[in-house]
Amino acid sequence: MTAVAVAHAVAGPADAPVVVLSNSLGATRGMWDPQVPALAERFRVVTYDTRGHGESPAPAGPYRLDDLVDDVVALLDALGVRRAHVAGLSLGGMTALRLAAREPARVAGLAVLCSSARTDPQGFLDRAALARAEGTASFAPAVVSRWLTPAFAAQHPDLVARLEAMVSGADDEGYAACAEVVGGIDLRADLGRITAPTLVVSGAEDPALPPEHQRLIAEGIPGAGFLSVSPGAHLANLEQPQRVTGALLAHLESAGATP
Repeated sequence: MTAVAVAHAVAGPADAPVVVLSNSLGATRGMWDPQVPALAERFRVVTYDTRGHGESPAPAGPYRLDDLVDDVVALLDALGVRRAHVAGLSLGGMTALRLAAREPARVAGLAVLCSSARTDPQGFLDRAALARAEGTASFAPAVVSRWLTPAFAAQHPDLVARLEAMVSGADDEGYAACAEVVGGIDLRADLGRITAPTLVVSGAEDPALPPEHQRLIAEGIPGAGFLSVSPGAHLANLEQPQRVTGALLAHLESAGATP
């Protein structure tokens, strides 16, 4: 499949090292809003909507994970970026892992949040079928209930409503095709080939992809660091913005420049 031109935004100095942030299944680039201001003080921050999400096109499926990687490579090429740091959460983390394994020259530093190298496929295949049959709005509240711990969600009803709108706003077929990507991945053989300095972040209370998924990633990538945040569910970057942003800044700065 041909790469698609994904919707994106750029913040920060034009001559700074570049960091690309990749969103989770069902979210848009807006999920990174708490991280962008601090990162943009030191980096050129590129956020984008994965195909099928937000303002990006939703070409007919099926999709492969390599298609999502091709979209990121095409975005980097369009921006004139030869080498970048890449951080991704959930599906975005899977995209980042595959990019780092497949295109090591393009990835200077890697951060993988609340993601997995091998999922239990049936739940994602069932959700893909539901997206096609009833639309993403039919399960938006159930999905978002796994993104934040119950106590945090109860304290932030406006955020919950915004996240549910993200899920409901995804293209039904695009979401379904991406859910099938998540259900079909097996990146375990890729982990040992990743050479970029890597940080793996885990939400201790993540019911969607529990911590054992992130521990497997960290153990498989030579020299990877591991950070567990609590309380934190699947979108730990929203529940622990200062901790996650600080960890990203420290890791990416230590990973070096992206000429």
